[in-house]
Amino acid sequence: MFFKLSSRPLLLILFAATAYPLLSQVVPTAVEGGLPLTVGAGISDFNTDWRSTGSSNGSRMEGIAVWVDWNFYHAPSFLHGLGVEVEGRDINFGRPSTLSNMRQDTAAGGPIYTFRRYRNIHPYAKFLVGIGSVDFPSPLPNYHHDTRSFYSPGVGVEYRVFHNFWARGDWEYQSWPNFPTSNSTFHPNGFTVGASYNFRRFRGGQ
Repeated sequence: MFFKLSSRPLLLILFAATAYPLLSQVVPTAVEGGLPLTVGAGISDFNTDWRSTGSSNGSRMEGIAVWVDWNFYHAPSFLHGLGVEVEGRDINFGRPSTLSNMRQDTAAGGPIYTFRRYRNIHPYAKFLVGIGSVDFPSPLPNYHHDTRSFYSPGVGVEYRVFHNFWARGDWEYQSWPNFPTSNSTFHPNGFTVGASYNFRRFRGGQ
């Protein structure tokens, strides 16, 4: 059985951990080399926002997420912190009994801006656009799957655990427009907690 993720306690622990170390240390970036690439994976706890039997309340499920970030370290100074993120997610676990075939798969990409003022803590904001695939219960006999484009703003924080290894807490709010079953936009949203590895080599600083 997939481990049922309780997002609030885990996120409280993560944010408490990030608040502890060296908040006042501001250091310059000192880059040695390597790829400006970060790869990571985590566990997501999402409200699918699916309207079951006419109800407007969503149902929570869990899933797995992966991401790749490419950062523009050699960009002009006013663009420092800017990068591109590509993300994939499969919400397919902890399915409620009322949503017997619910599954949401997404692939998205877009800009991410990371605030690198502090050495061990990097808050960030992002805006992704992508394609989503969803399986769902439906009263229509031949309509149980659909695909839609969506957009998703998000915010999060990364905390350096050891050298190039980082812990990450992330929140996203997706918008899937004009869905036929509800004649409106629906909004899967939730948290992801995971870890990432940065391939860039640094002497100190960032």
